[in-house]
Amino acid sequence: MTDVLRRGRASLAFSFFTQGATFALLVTRIPAIQDRYGVSDALLPVFLAAVPILAGVGSVTTEQLVKRIRPSLLLRWSQPVVMLALLGVGAGGAMAELAVALAVFGLAVGALDASMNMLGVSLQRTYGRSIMLSFHAAYSLGGILGASLAWVGAHWHLALWVSYLPVVAVLLPAALVGSRWYVDGDPAPAEDASTEGAAGEGAGGGVVFKLLLPLCLVMTFAYIGDSTVSNWSAKYLKDVLGSSEQLATVPYNVYMVTTLVGRALGDFGVRRFGAVAVVRLGALVAAGGFVVVAVAPGAWVGMVGFTLLGLGLCVLVPQTFAAAGRLFPGSSDAAIARLNIFNYVGFLIGSPLVGALGDAWSYRGAMLVPMVLVLVTLVYARSFATRSDRYGDGHERPRTADVGRSSNGL
Repeated sequence: MTDVLRRGRASLAFSFFTQGATFALLVTRIPAIQDRYGVSDALLPVFLAAVPILAGVGSVTTEQLVKRIRPSLLLRWSQPVVMLALLGVGAGGAMAELAVALAVFGLAVGALDASMNMLGVSLQRTYGRSIMLSFHAAYSLGGILGASLAWVGAHWHLALWVSYLPVVAVLLPAALVGSRWYVDGDPAPAEDASTEGAAGEGAGGGVVFKLLLPLCLVMTFAYIGDSTVSNWSAKYLKDVLGSSEQLATVPYNVYMVTTLVGRALGDFGVRRFGAVAVVRLGALVAAGGFVVVAVAPGAWVGMVGFTLLGLGLCVLVPQTFAAAGRLFPGSSDAAIARLNIFNYVGFLIGSPLVGALGDAWSYRGAMLVPMVLVLVTLVYARSFATRSDRYGDGHERPRTADVGRSSNGL
């Protein structure tokens, strides 16, 4: 069983890595996509908003599908669809083809994100210790690779499909092979559920949204912060802090690297100090990063702020998914699918919010708004409590009843 779990963990980590690379290849080549299809500046926000909206639909649909289909099966087939949709974005020639490809991408990525995190939470429950951050570290690593490959494509003026095809040709079959070893965990039995988790579920074992709401808010605020960095860091450094255009491309790469570092180390922090302490520290570091960005006298100090943002924000999302699994141990798949919607809510709100405040007020002042929202996480920090937090010894108690099953019948 140990070998089964190790293979399951490795294959799921590769799935996170693949999705990180795929998503980065899409979002970092938006200007090239716009030029290829002749999408106007007025129409571009419609296309961009459609992807997270449809992803939310895909996540809602996944909540219903997992009642009949194991998450491993959904992940096995949604990931190839996402990659083929990316290739479709690069290979199309008409705006209608772009619309179809992005629609398929959005719907499939909602199912993909939800099912990946379902498997991650169930594996963490089976392991009996924090491993969720390691999966999201793999996503960050994939994002760095995807952004680097996108830079190569832009530097050499490669056609979009030429940039996308080798990546899809390598990662798609590898993901399909790896999917043989996905592990579906069983819901925690009632007698093994925590007191908080048992109280969180309704009489029928379902998700009580009122109790999930604090985690939904944390997820939204975290993605508002993340989208602020991804959408505004380059413009902020160039227009507000007076950097060169070349230097303005650096903060997002630094942010991704520090996100990777923070997530790679984060599981050790959770095991040693507990999830509540890690989430509180992450929120404080992220808020400090926004303050540094807002008051920075120049570009290099601004990059220090974006570095702090990466280290702080990186722990919030993985721990939010993990907390939902603990709060609803018998209905973790449904809770995660519902919580995943607020990933896209934050993405939709973040960029226009900062842009509107920047135009109406100032971009320095606009950076303080996501800072305040991230600090609200401190109010809900107790929602992240693990059994190690309750026992106070730094170690979670392993579950004996929840052993997990591999998706290929092992």
